[in-house]
Amino acid sequence: MIKLVSPMKRRPGMTVEEFRSYYEDYHRLIGEKYLSGYASRYVRRYTNPTRDRDGEIREPEHDVFLEIWYPDEATMVACSRRLASAEARKEISEDEAKLFDLTSMRSYILEERESDLS
Repeated sequence: MIKLVSPMKRRPGMTVEEFRSYYEDYHRLIGEKYLSGYASRYVRRYTNPTRDRDGEIREPEHDVFLEIWYPDEATMVACSRRLASAEARKEISEDEAKLFDLTSMRSYILEERESDLS
């Protein structure tokens, strides 16, 4: 299993409610269109800030953590080729500009280590 994670920030001037609504009502569908048949999971984890150690609630650095899970590297590479097509790049990038602060977008492949706490 390969997990790709992208922490993302909403574009300036957009409220949290507008961001989440647009992502779930529109942008998510574009993701599903291109990930279908490749990814085994497509998850959006929205941040809800809690008090920091000093007791203050601050604006989060990221509004959502996108997770895309692939069954293996070959499937991830095949999906990457599809996402690199002119049609996909155009549709995705045009919609991302409506939603995200593009200067802060990053993606990471995670290696997980889990502790046995029993």
